[in-house]
Amino acid sequence: MSEDSQWLLDWPVSGGARVGRADLKTSPKDFRVAELLWPEREDDAAAPGPIEVSGDGEHLCLRLEKTGDNTEYVARELAALAGCRSFDVGFCGLKDRHAVTVQWFSLYRPGQEADDQALMAEVGQRWSVRAAVRHSRKLRRGDHQANGFEIVLRNVTGQRELVEAGLARLASQGAPNYFGPQRFGFQGANLDRAVQIDPSRLNRKRGRAGRSASKNVLYFSAARSWLFNQVLAERVSNRTWTEVLAGEPEPSGAGPTGPLWGDGGTLASGEQESLERGVVDACPALTRLFQSTRMKPERRPLVARPGEFKWQWLDTTTLRIQFVLSPGQYATTVLGDLFELEDLSLSRDNK
Repeated sequence: MSEDSQWLLDWPVSGGARVGRADLKTSPKDFRVAELLWPEREDDAAAPGPIEVSGDGEHLCLRLEKTGDNTEYVARELAALAGCRSFDVGFCGLKDRHAVTVQWFSLYRPGQEADDQALMAEVGQRWSVRAAVRHSRKLRRGDHQANGFEIVLRNVTGQRELVEAGLARLASQGAPNYFGPQRFGFQGANLDRAVQIDPSRLNRKRGRAGRSASKNVLYFSAARSWLFNQVLAERVSNRTWTEVLAGEPEPSGAGPTGPLWGDGGTLASGEQESLERGVVDACPALTRLFQSTRMKPERRPLVARPGEFKWQWLDTTTLRIQFVLSPGQYATTVLGDLFELEDLSLSRDNK
């Protein structure tokens, strides 16, 4: 894009307009997320007394509750406590430090089962250990089955009837599955950097330029996500975002999908391919990134479907909302389909 243009970072909502506004993350306890890895074992978190390690395998998996620490920081600290390499610590996804989060980490500790309880006691001095299990392999991104959320919105405005109707719509229909704006950097800075990338560098081995290559991948991912959002925005605008169009690749019960652009563009054909290429071709500065990479095209659901969705008014302007989302879907995107959200944790970061 030219220097005087701006990236679109606020996309159409399913109801045509948001029904109100609300404050998000007034304090960390107002945003709780629990990673669901082994649902059948989640009750272990409420068990009284010392946590016992179950199962077997070379990896010790710990379910930790934390506040104020981001995932990568905790992973580094766990590696130091366990005396292993940072690479030997696994986790399923990144969690916000401005929240109360319950998350699984795996530590590679072959033959050290006898020391598990002592390590857990040491870890427990930093973070609450909610459960522990031995496992056969390292945890990797997306290994978890879902994330459970409990979010309190404060200073909620808007007509009560419209808010209630909107919440019911989210429960039954879901929300457009946009990538959140944080992926694109402040005012789209990651996209500005993406258009400056030499596409041929994305295929090089990292070597000495590891940090630079890692940044390029970040910017490339931002470009891919923004193009997906643009296609989804078009589908929301023409009211087909919940429908499977002709040309949907491998149609299934998963519902409609959109493109994660790659070498060759999109996996769709026919009507859907024409729509997707028409949207993406409008931004040649980004699409050129995909012309010389080996990144395969992929698909992403257009609809974020929150499960077990329920809400409760704590008072006239305070709303507690609970739901479950699949990995890769964003709670703020779901709620942002209904409310103009002011994330108060951002102002705390700037102090």
